[in-house]
Amino acid sequence: MDGLSNIGVIKDILTRHGFTFSKTLGQNFLVNPSVCPRIAEMGNARSGFGVIEIGTGIGVLTKELAERADKVVAVEIDGRLLPVLAETLAGYDNIKIVNDDVMNVDLHRLIAEEFAGLEVAVCANLPYYITSPIIMMLLEQRLPVKTVTVMVQKEAGVRLCAPLGTRDAGAVTVAVNYYSEPELLFNVSRGSFMPSPNVDSCVVRFNIRDRTPEGVEDEKFFFRTVKAAFSQRRKTLCNSAASGLGMPKDRVLEAIRAAGLAENIRPEQLTMEQFISLANELGRLSG
Repeated sequence: MDGLSNIGVIKDILTRHGFTFSKTLGQNFLVNPSVCPRIAEMGNARSGFGVIEIGTGIGVLTKELAERADKVVAVEIDGRLLPVLAETLAGYDNIKIVNDDVMNVDLHRLIAEEFAGLEVAVCANLPYYITSPIIMMLLEQRLPVKTVTVMVQKEAGVRLCAPLGTRDAGAVTVAVNYYSEPELLFNVSRGSFMPSPNVDSCVVRFNIRDRTPEGVEDEKFFFRTVKAAFSQRRKTLCNSAASGLGMPKDRVLEAIRAAGLAENIRPEQLTMEQFISLANELGRLSG
């Protein structure tokens, strides 16, 4: 169906189907006609690829993905959109809609059943309230995907893609860098959506690493250390890590020294290699 970026067409479709936007689900549908083609093209929607889409809206991005990729499986939590999508995506035989919460979907099984013989990418226009949980779920599951391309709040995108060792870096920055190479692709103004949110957005792509960084002795404890380090950002690494891990400050300080770090260093100043070294030293002392 054409005209899905036309506000008049969208309002007519939604009115006929009795659809109203849900604040609980953080629904903001893209209406800027230039955005979805860029997401599709930069998100690996192409021949030889299958794409998992998270959150369909009325199918604007779904349509662009289907026109480029071999197959699209779109996971949409809001069952009220199913009759809307049946209309807007009529004529596409390479789209499958799964009415479920993506956090509850067995994505390994979905990929095995739906994308045999294809490379796989993920594309999504994520609700702001659940951005980090979905991104971390996608990365932590170590799915056999090449890229994860998502629309997020601009402030979150800057944090996700900040270079480690810089002021904007946080625990989630370390985590996404552990599993991928994050890249900020382009900004999207708030006027590109209906209804218009109060903030601007951006599109980021996570290029999934073939291998996670070497040298981590205990992955679970590594992430505990990272989380603890950033738990009190205004404090030094020693103070925040000691509090977050429940360890005596003198032992944390001992680990910081053993890792070759300055005693007064702050968590946002650490590189990936330094976090790995610190976590290993703390792990030995806590054991």
